[in-house]
Amino acid sequence: MISPLWRNALAGLCALLLGIGFARFGYTPLIPVLIEHDWLSASDAAYLGATNLAGYVAGSLLAASLARLVPIARLTRAAMAVTAFTLLACALPWGFVWFAPWRFLAGFTGGLLMVGAIPLVLTRVAPEQRGRANGIVFTGVGLGIISSGTLVPALAGFGPAPIWLGMAIAAVLLTLLTWRQWGEEPPQSAAQAGPSGRILTWPVALLLVAYLLDAAGFVPHTVFWADYIARGLGRGAGTGAFFWIFFGFGALAGPFLAGMIAERFSFYRSMVALLGVKSAAVAIPLVSQHSVALAASALIVGALTPGISALASGRVAELGGLQAHRQVWGWMTGGWAISSAAVGYLLSFLFDRTQSYDLLFAFGAAGLALSMLFAAFARNPRHS
Repeated sequence: MISPLWRNALAGLCALLLGIGFARFGYTPLIPVLIEHDWLSASDAAYLGATNLAGYVAGSLLAASLARLVPIARLTRAAMAVTAFTLLACALPWGFVWFAPWRFLAGFTGGLLMVGAIPLVLTRVAPEQRGRANGIVFTGVGLGIISSGTLVPALAGFGPAPIWLGMAIAAVLLTLLTWRQWGEEPPQSAAQAGPSGRILTWPVALLLVAYLLDAAGFVPHTVFWADYIARGLGRGAGTGAFFWIFFGFGALAGPFLAGMIAERFSFYRSMVALLGVKSAAVAIPLVSQHSVALAASALIVGALTPGISALASGRVAELGGLQAHRQVWGWMTGGWAISSAAVGYLLSFLFDRTQSYDLLFAFGAAGLALSMLFAAFARNPRHS
C-alpha cells in the first residue's frame, strides 16, 4: 500500500507535470512544427509564448485570492481539468486569434497549480517529510520537460494536431488519476500550522529578493546553452541538443535530491549552499570547455533549476508557516516569472550587442552569488 507521503506527493507531481511540464514547456519544442505546417507565423508563435507567460504570472498572483473563494482542493481539480481542455482546443488549426485565449488560460491554470497544489500537499504530510514531499512534487517539472521533448519529435511527422491530442490525452489521464486524491480539504489545524502574524517579514522579503535573483542563473542555460555549444564552440546542432539532454535529466532528479538534502540539513542551509553550487556550475564554461565540464555544468544547473524552487517553497513554509505559504509562494512564483522574462530580454540585448557567451555566463553566476547572499541573510533564528 502506498504511504500517505507518496500518495500526496505523487498527486502534486502530476499537477506540475500537467500544469508546467505540458501546458508551459510542452509548447517550446512544438514551435518549429507549428511554423513548418503553417499553423502560425514565427512572430505569432513567439507572441503566444509571451501570452502563456502572462497567464502564468496572473494565475500565480491571483491564486491566493481565489483560494479564499473556492476550496483549494476543488480549485486544483478544476485547474487540472481546464488545462487538459486547453490542450485539446489547441488541436484545431484556427490561427492566432483562436490559440491566444487558450494559451493564456493554460498559463493561468499552470500558475494556480504551482501555487495551490504545493501547499495543499505540504498540509497532508508530516513536517519532517516536507523536504522529500517538495522534491517529489517538483520532479514533475523535469519529467514534463523530458516527456514533451520526447513526444514532439515522435509525432512531428504527423503534424501539430496529433501532438496536441497526445498531450491532451495524457492530461486527461493525469487528471483522472489524481481526482480522488484531491477530494478532501486539509484539517484547519494543519493548514494553519506554523508561525502566524504579519506575512511580509524581513526574512521573507530577503528570501523573495533571493528567489528573483535566482532567475539570473536560469536564463543562460535555458535560453543560450544549446546555441553556445552548437555555434559558440562550433560543435554543431546535434551536439548542442545532446548536451541539453543532460539539463533535462538534471531537472528530473534535482528536486528529489534537494528535498532529501533539506531533510538532513534544513531548508535554510541547503538553499544557501546549493545556490553557491549553482553559481559555480553556471560559471564552469568560463574556465573549461571540456565535454565532461560542460556535461557537469548542464547536469548541475538542470538539477538546481527546479531544485532551488523546491527549496524556496519549503523555506517559505519554515519562515511563514503553511497558512502564509500560498500567499507568499504566489508572490515568489509570479515575481520569478517576471524576473526571468526581464533577464531573458536583457541578456538577449547584451548578446546582440557583444556576441559574447562569456558575458552571459558571468552575469548568471554573479546573479546567483548575490542570490546566495540574500538567502543567507533571510534568517529567522527560531526556524532556520
